[in-house]
Parts: sequence; C-alpha cells; structure tokens
Amino acid sequence: MDKRAQILLKTLVEHYISDGQPIGSRTLLQHSGLDVSAATIRNVMSDLEQLGFIASPHTSAGRIPTQKGYRLFVDSLLTVKSLESRAVEQLKSGLTSSYPNELISSAADMLSQLTQFAGVVMIPKRKRIAFKHLEFLPLSEKRILVIIVTSDGNVQNRIIIAEKPYSASELTQASNYFNINFSGQTFEEVQKKLLLELQQMQTDMNRLMSAALDASSKAVDQNKEGVVISGERNLLQVDELSANVNSLRKLFEIFERRASLMQLLDTSQNAEGIQIFIGGESGYLPLDECSMITAPYEADGQVVGTLGVIGPTRMAYERVIPIVDVTAKLLSNALNSI
Repeated sequence: MDKRAQILLKTLVEHYISDGQPIGSRTLLQHSGLDVSAATIRNVMSDLEQLGFIASPHTSAGRIPTQKGYRLFVDSLLTVKSLESRAVEQLKSGLTSSYPNELISSAADMLSQLTQFAGVVMIPKRKRIAFKHLEFLPLSEKRILVIIVTSDGNVQNRIIIAEKPYSASELTQASNYFNINFSGQTFEEVQKKLLLELQQMQTDMNRLMSAALDASSKAVDQNKEGVVISGERNLLQVDELSANVNSLRKLFEIFERRASLMQLLDTSQNAEGIQIFIGGESGYLPLDECSMITAPYEADGQVVGTLGVIGPTRMAYERVIPIVDVTAKLLSNALNSI
C-alpha cells in the first residue's frame, strides 16, 4: 500500500471512530491534507475496498473500516497519545489499597470508568499456602461450619453438609486430629496424605475430614473464575452493540462464562506488552464485534496476571491503549509496595 492510500485509510478510520458515520470522498478530500482530485480519492477508496480494508454499508456512498482495516490502522498508522495527567492521578489515587484483592477490583473499576467500556483483570494465581489451624463447629443436624486459618493469616469460613449428624465432641476430635497431623502443611500435601489414608480407612471421621479438605481447597482457591470484570453494562450504551440484541446476548454470555475470558487473558499474559485483539481475532464468537486491549502486570519481578478493556471495534485506540498500559504499570507498582 502506497503512502497516499495509507493517509486516506488513516483519515477514514479516525473520522469513523470519531462520529460513527460512513465516510465519503468529499470528507476525505477536506481532511486528508492531500493535494489530489476527488476522482483520485474515489479510485483509491475503490482499491482499498477491493483489498478488504474498507466496506460500504448498505447503499451508503460512504465507507467504514473492516476488521482488516482496523488491524492495519492499529499496527502501522495509529499515533498513540500520552495519557492525560488528570487520568494518571485518578489511577494513582484509585490504586492505594494494601490488599491485593482490593487493588485488583479497583483496577477493573478504574479501567471501566476511564474508558466507559468493560474493564477486566485476571486475578493472580495464589502461592501454595499452608493452613495453620482448622476448627469444626456444629450449625444444625448435618450442617457444619469449618473455620480455616492459613499460614498467611487469612481466615475463611466454609459450610459443609455431612452425611450424618456429628456430636460436638466428635467435631472437636476431628479438629484436633486435623491440626495435630496436618498443621503447617499445604493443602496439596494434605490431600495426598489423606487420599492414601482414605484408600485404607472408611470411617465416618475420615469422610468428615475429606469433606473439610474439599471445603479448605475451595477456601484458598479463590481464583476458580480467575477474572474480575467491571462495567460490562457500559457496552449497552454503545450504538453498534445495542442495535444488535443477539450480539449483546452472546457478549453477556461470555461474561457469564468467565473461563473463556480467562483463556484469552492467559494468552495475553504469555505475550510481552500491549496486545490488541480485534473482532474475531480473539477466537471467541461473542467478541467478533468487539476489540480487546490487554497488558500484563507484575509482582516481585514476575508477570502474575493480565488486565484490559473490552469495547466496540470503533473505539479510540489512541486513548484506550495508554490507559491500559499505565494501569498495568501502576497496578504492578502497587502490588510490589505491599
């Protein structure tokens, strides 16, 4: 593609992102800065359409960028702006918690607020944590409260449903056995040992401890869904998406099935720097009318997760990209300072 065609495509994409209306040759002639005739511009636009970079919606004389056109634009023609100092200060003030989970939620919220799209943050995988103390307390005939204290000081409460009623003394005995034999070990280590015991012993007490272990695993594995999402309802305000109810329905299905987003963010985490998925490039049909911009974030010098923004393909990439980039850097700094 020659320089003239690049300038016209860049002008077309920028104007379409700005006002959402198909762009005609007259508009391109006024804003491209090229000293050419209207006929020349029409010829170049015809060539761009044949190459698949732009398309004509319905019977309109104007053109809009295709997914292929957006890809060329963000890869080669985009001029990324520096994030406004006001937005940077807003991000800094919003990422001040001493608790990792609060920082993760705040990052998703800030991404959503600054872009008015959906902010997503993949939760860091927790380190293997040993439990310090476990206690069973009766709630009703078969419902038992399990209190789990981990070595890092975290306290979790879980309710399990037993197969049979247990007396208070039996629950105390179970608590003592668990604490004496397994305190200070990780749940993975406990699980291996318990599984060996359970293969040889089939007593009621061991069934109770097995249920407690399952509850314990759930307590420390807070990352089953693995991603925090904020502001997905903002997408209802996007004209291109709200006009297509079926696309919106599929899009919200993917928010419900967060495992799909987790896979996409995992892919981003293995890459370096900003990643931009446009439409079907993500590999997930519900996102075929959206773009996703992601960046990895770190803790202790290692990449531990990914954050990003999901919005329409017609988004202000030059503004959203630095928001994602700066948020990732500030979240990394905040996590390192805890």
